[in-house]
Amino acid sequence: MNVAEKVLQKLEKGLIVSCQALEGEPLHSPFIMAKMAKATEMGGAVAIRANGYDDIVAIKKEVNLPVIGLVKKKYEGYVPYITPTIEEVEQVVRAGAEIVAVDATRSLKPGGLTTEEFFKKIKKEYPDILFMADISTYEEGIEAAEIGFDIVSTTLSGYTEYSHHGEEPDFELVTRLAKEIKVPLIAEGRIWEPRQALEALEKGAYAVVVGTAITRPQEITKRFVDFIKNNKGAQACRNKTVSF
Repeated sequence: MNVAEKVLQKLEKGLIVSCQALEGEPLHSPFIMAKMAKATEMGGAVAIRANGYDDIVAIKKEVNLPVIGLVKKKYEGYVPYITPTIEEVEQVVRAGAEIVAVDATRSLKPGGLTTEEFFKKIKKEYPDILFMADISTYEEGIEAAEIGFDIVSTTLSGYTEYSHHGEEPDFELVTRLAKEIKVPLIAEGRIWEPRQALEALEKGAYAVVVGTAITRPQEITKRFVDFIKNNKGAQACRNKTVSF
């Protein structure tokens, strides 16, 4: 079994935790993200998804888990922002990530490259690195597997104008792709509860990524607050004493 196969074996049927905090967010710090990653390792996570060179380096020093690395960067005139050019790929590889996640949607990458053209370019430069395709639709997932990506992830379902939008995870996409592609399929996106993570695995996902529900306290808090606000009226009715 080679190194890549060993890395993939560690992910199977496990929980991958996305430890990311963007600039301007309270937890934006390589030190904090490294500690967050350590906490998730202690809780049983099988891998970490991390954004940015400094965060990846700090996390690799703190945990003994595979890291799925990416660099979020926007380029004017282009939609893709997840490791969109070979420069960001180089940063992720140099930081020590075992897997590099890149945008694999139908949107053109900087320089006007299609996903296939971009993949061929980065795979030629880094033949021994595992590449994860962040896709948003069934067609994108099929194409990513066919052109040679090592892993396909439903990360961007709901983040492109033409993909599925909703409150629940895109279980239909997971089910369809799991039946068709031969490479590991990772379920990611809108997974808020353990039952949803388990359902994704039961529908064929190789592993599951959970981020916001574990590592973004401001979003977790907002979810509680919104639920309370939206249900105050119903609760008041249930508690009201009716006199005859």
